[in-house]
Amino acid sequence: MFFNSRFIYIIIFLLVSLISYQAYRYVSFKALSTIEISDMIDGGHYMGDKECLLVVRNEYAIKTISLWVDEKPLVNRFKVNSKVFERVIPVLSRAMANGKHTLRIEVEDGSYHKNMTIKEIQFNVDNTPLQAAFVKTDAEFKVFQGRTLHVQFQVNKPIKSAVVKVLSHLFPAVPEMAESNIYECFVPINSEEVPNEYLFMVEIEDLVGNSITLDSKLHIVMYPFRKQQLHVQKDKVQKEKELGLPSEDLEMKLKAIAQNSPCQKLWHGVFYTPCDMTGVSTEFGTIRTTQDRGKYAHNAIDLLAKPKSVVWAAQDGVVVIKDRYEHSGLTVALDHGCGVVTLYYHLDNYGPIQVGQKIKKGMPLGTLGMTGYASGYHLHWEMRIYDIQVDPMQWTKHDF
Repeated sequence: MFFNSRFIYIIIFLLVSLISYQAYRYVSFKALSTIEISDMIDGGHYMGDKECLLVVRNEYAIKTISLWVDEKPLVNRFKVNSKVFERVIPVLSRAMANGKHTLRIEVEDGSYHKNMTIKEIQFNVDNTPLQAAFVKTDAEFKVFQGRTLHVQFQVNKPIKSAVVKVLSHLFPAVPEMAESNIYECFVPINSEEVPNEYLFMVEIEDLVGNSITLDSKLHIVMYPFRKQQLHVQKDKVQKEKELGLPSEDLEMKLKAIAQNSPCQKLWHGVFYTPCDMTGVSTEFGTIRTTQDRGKYAHNAIDLLAKPKSVVWAAQDGVVVIKDRYEHSGLTVALDHGCGVVTLYYHLDNYGPIQVGQKIKKGMPLGTLGMTGYASGYHLHWEMRIYDIQVDPMQWTKHDF
């Protein structure tokens, strides 16, 4: 009898304790629910109708769930009364207007405080078919060796990416300016590229995964490059080797800069000629012969100007190199974005610039000199697009 009474007291104690614990938990519980929704991300773009898996968890219990799209209720206070809720929900994007929309999920738990968890997902609906066309539909894509092919095309809506495939390379296209539907790509043509007709294509993908391709032909025309002999005193060559870093170091840096160049234009408009030039001593692509370096293509332009006169930035950009090298002497390089880099060789001294500094068109970079592999005062002005050298003077023309 004593044993039975004791057992009953224990049962009662446990029941009271459990009830007290549940009451305490009911009153004190404040943890929020977790809300997960598959196949839908904040800021995502979608077309057509889709189904998403909604998963809600709460350590206490989920009491109700409400779903709203653009402040219109899809489900209002659906009763759950469970710790886990899983349900496939339809998102009928096909019936929605193009543009931004908001999915709002409200979860109320079953505790005394009725804790409310809210999650909002901003998403974009795009049911417009992707269309694109070259800006100049009747234009013939013809370019000389060593020049830049400027490709422009227009799309009917914002896109995710566009690349030009040509000459076994991929070159990204970018908006000509912010919020523009006209995209452009700057394709460098190597001075030694074989003159011929080549196929090229533009591959475009929009924000919802649709793609389209534009096809055309490119005609590379032979350019009659000049020839030149250059002699630099041996003692000067030796002195510059002692003062400057190896040229291989410069080439390695330029390759890395090309890979890391931002995929956006940092400039607008034409490029300046970077000094008050009085003439040109060496044209782009000139086949040069020297006693030290042998025979090679001089894929830059040598500008003549008053000794120690100002050299300025040809366009807006970022200083990525400021150093001395055995061949180029005091050297400055600017990254203009889209893989476009301009280089300024043989400077006599530097202007008030530092690596990493943003530069405006026309800002002084230094003064014209003859440091490095140079037989006289001049500015070696070079342009590279993704590390392929092209004629920079083409970029100073308003019709480019």
